[in-house]
Amino acid sequence: MKVLPVFWLGRRSYREGLAWQAWAAEQVRRHATLLLLEHDPVVTVGTGGGWDLFRQSPEGLAQAGIEIWQVGRGGKVTYHGPGQLVGYPVLDLNEFGRDVHRYLRLLEDSLIELCGRYGLLAGRWPGKTGVWVGGAKIAAIGIRVARWVTYHGFAFNVAPDLTAFDWIVPCGLPDPVTSLARLVGPACPPLPVVAQVYAECFQAVFGLPGVEWVEAAGVPCPGPPPDVRPVPSFLNAWRSPL
Repeated sequence: MKVLPVFWLGRRSYREGLAWQAWAAEQVRRHATLLLLEHDPVVTVGTGGGWDLFRQSPEGLAQAGIEIWQVGRGGKVTYHGPGQLVGYPVLDLNEFGRDVHRYLRLLEDSLIELCGRYGLLAGRWPGKTGVWVGGAKIAAIGIRVARWVTYHGFAFNVAPDLTAFDWIVPCGLPDPVTSLARLVGPACPPLPVVAQVYAECFQAVFGLPGVEWVEAAGVPCPGPPPDVRPVPSFLNAWRSPL
């Protein structure tokens, strides 16, 4: 197993995130890649989601400049935005046991480990996917696996505007959401610092020999633009098969 390249992409549009994932998938037979970033404000709808999980109308969000994306990941509906660490591990599961459920549990373990680095006792909720501190969700997970290659990943709330989650029913669950900043207060580090700590957690949980940190904030994606289509009848709404 090789050293894992970890790309810090900084703040990106959702479209850019899709392009970087597609590019990383082209490299996956040579090496896995972990993409870490934060997104411009966006609401994404997975294969299990629908418009009934919007508390605020999609039209109203679009008029406010919030993009909406229908994508091929599992799960329902979630929000991404500034202050939230998003991780896209692009792995060949042939090298990790070809077990999707195990992969999900490892992702949860890596985020539980991240919480532990900041003195938080985090854990799972029976029958659900994600990570909770107390009764509040701090990290959401939604993935896609195609030909044993993983796409999408997790969103960990460092210091986002939590009121944005009021636009939707996050992950289709009534659970409250929380953040690292809410739980640790002024001790909350900047998001790029949390990203580097997470890379260490990912390495430890997935049993990798090491990680190579790649500063790529502002660097254009080396690959082509993603295949996207507008969603009919909705302004500022897009669909991607990825």
